[in-house]
Amino acid sequence: MTDDMTPAGQMIARRLMLQQSACGFGALACGAMAATTAASIRAATADGAASPGPHFAPRAKRIIFLFMQGGVSQVDSFDHKPALKAHDGQKMPFDDAREFARSGQRGIEQRLMKSPWEFQPYGECGRYVSELFPETARHVDDLCFVHSMHTDGVAHGPATLFLHCGSTNFIRPSVGSWIYYGLGTENTALPGFVSIAPSIGNGGPRNYGSAFLPARFQGTAIGSAGSNELAINNLIRPDVSVTRQKAQLDLIHRLNQRQIDRRGIEHSEFEAMQQSYQLAWRMQQVAPEILDLSSESATTLTEYGMDDPATRDYGEKCLLARRLCEAGVRFVQVNYGDNSANPAWDQHSNLPKHATHARAVDRPIAALLADLKRRGLLEDTIVWWGGEFGRTPYSQSNGTGRDHNPGGFTVWLAGGGFRGGMAYGATDEFGFASVQDKVHMHDLHATLLHQLGLDHEQLTYRHAGRDFRLTDVYGRVIDPMLG
Repeated sequence: MTDDMTPAGQMIARRLMLQQSACGFGALACGAMAATTAASIRAATADGAASPGPHFAPRAKRIIFLFMQGGVSQVDSFDHKPALKAHDGQKMPFDDAREFARSGQRGIEQRLMKSPWEFQPYGECGRYVSELFPETARHVDDLCFVHSMHTDGVAHGPATLFLHCGSTNFIRPSVGSWIYYGLGTENTALPGFVSIAPSIGNGGPRNYGSAFLPARFQGTAIGSAGSNELAINNLIRPDVSVTRQKAQLDLIHRLNQRQIDRRGIEHSEFEAMQQSYQLAWRMQQVAPEILDLSSESATTLTEYGMDDPATRDYGEKCLLARRLCEAGVRFVQVNYGDNSANPAWDQHSNLPKHATHARAVDRPIAALLADLKRRGLLEDTIVWWGGEFGRTPYSQSNGTGRDHNPGGFTVWLAGGGFRGGMAYGATDEFGFASVQDKVHMHDLHATLLHQLGLDHEQLTYRHAGRDFRLTDVYGRVIDPMLG
């Protein structure tokens, strides 16, 4: 079919004909919408484009987050409470938000339960650590303990989402995605955000998702909870040669570029999709080598606990985190958990199970700290340890477990400019509620971003007519924790 407006004999593509007809007004509208969306995507994601930050000189370049799913008991790990032992078995009134949600009553008396594990001081700083974590305890002079954490959400789902995304129910970008968006990547052949063995529960992919940020900034999952296989799904196609895969990628690129040229859109959404294909192609060249732990020395493998079935699984994850960190990944999350209804550290009726979990992670975590320090990486790498909340100092289920406690719990931070050997804030004498120098989860997020050179109030993204940020309209940097 020809047209007077075209050279004689030139064929008009069907899509172009529709665009030039009455029905084409819809296509034109879609084209304009795509151009607007793609322009914002390109501004934030195109190779070589400037990222929003850093806003000032950073103290750290990356974060390794050791996520203890389910909520470690602070009074059985790092928050020593002699009064709990002295008053063991006595009943005390507690204003518990979770109990209030159940019964509608406040100030219900609960029976105090001492820790089954002894505490002792470690290091030059003399910080107390329980016998659950003897290997991590050897590094207390490098750890900054935050004993006054409090958060939103009394159940695992909301609290886990709040930890990762700064919101208990709205769909928001995860902290790793915000960091990737703000700083970009140090290695264009790898994603800037990786989550190792994430769980499908309590938010699942939302905990490493990018929400309304461009899709490029979502986390890449390696393995999954409950599986010992550390692999990236669908990355390698053994049935197709490298040459053929490259030819396919080039063909897709040419087809997409043809659509961009035909539509006359300067920056199309096709470009964002092409970038994902290109990243996957680049990852195929380097990721398999990074995922292969066999290149490490026997000494290193032993240090991380590969010689012990109890520590091998988390040891592999921690070692992989170091390799990813060394290769330039900005945010690496190392999950310890499973896909069950009561995740990992969630001991409502079997507190002694804490010992099993502690044994699985203690040696690998200590090895990671030592390895990073030995390689000079701890100076500009933040290691963040913690869960979504803590646990109550009183007993549950006939004295055999502890309930959720979002009102007072402990996290620790190492490296990246945080002051080692210090304890910031405090809970009450029994370890129930934060009472001194309280640190909300928004404050922790703001402080982590600050160490990366990002102002949490300036790290924003416009969506649905307003500017969003990780800390919403809250958060403050906790300066005393910084060296």
